[in-house]
Amino acid sequence: MDTIKNIIFDYGNVIFTIDFNRAQQSFSELGIKNVESFFAHKGHSPIFDQFEQGFISPAEFRDGIRAVAGIPSLTDAEIDHAWNSLLIGVPEPNHDLLLKAKKKYRTFLLSNNNEIHYKWIIDYLKREHNLESNEHFFEKDYYSHLMKMRKPNPEIFEFVLKEHQLNPAETLFIDDSPQHLKTAATLGMHTHLLLPEESLESYLYGSGLLSNED
Repeated sequence: MDTIKNIIFDYGNVIFTIDFNRAQQSFSELGIKNVESFFAHKGHSPIFDQFEQGFISPAEFRDGIRAVAGIPSLTDAEIDHAWNSLLIGVPEPNHDLLLKAKKKYRTFLLSNNNEIHYKWIIDYLKREHNLESNEHFFEKDYYSHLMKMRKPNPEIFEFVLKEHQLNPAETLFIDDSPQHLKTAATLGMHTHLLLPEESLESYLYGSGLLSNED
């Protein structure tokens, strides 16, 4: 890891805990059938990709959920509640870890996100951590729905590398999705798959990226 000068972090299940099973259960309760193929970690309906790229509005996303469920009477609040059930929160050490990493590396956030989740997260950060956003923890934070691009497509990685003149050989990308890491690796970046049984803290210290002296 001596060559690493830059770290790009994913958000969900790297910094911020999310639970796909909770969202699947919530979608099932809305009336959606075959929820495992409709929404899962490794694959999902195109509506989610469209929403994460900002190609459809929250209203269009909600109408899409109503159509799939076959229940036109579903309210915005019911749909948002189900969709946001995915979101849990930031484990205790992670914000401090990001500040330590920022002192030692150029750090960035690259998140597949959407307008409904982004609003919930910002409200959560204000409510639970007295923060206005994630900007404090990174040189720059990037969200797919604002960029009109999403992982694992190469252009989103290429944009960040070019925008900040990052050498891929000096850049580490940490994510919980193998398909995202595969693209980053083809661009010459170092990658690490953060597994469910592994915490960001254990990885950063265990790999030597951070030490108790940092």
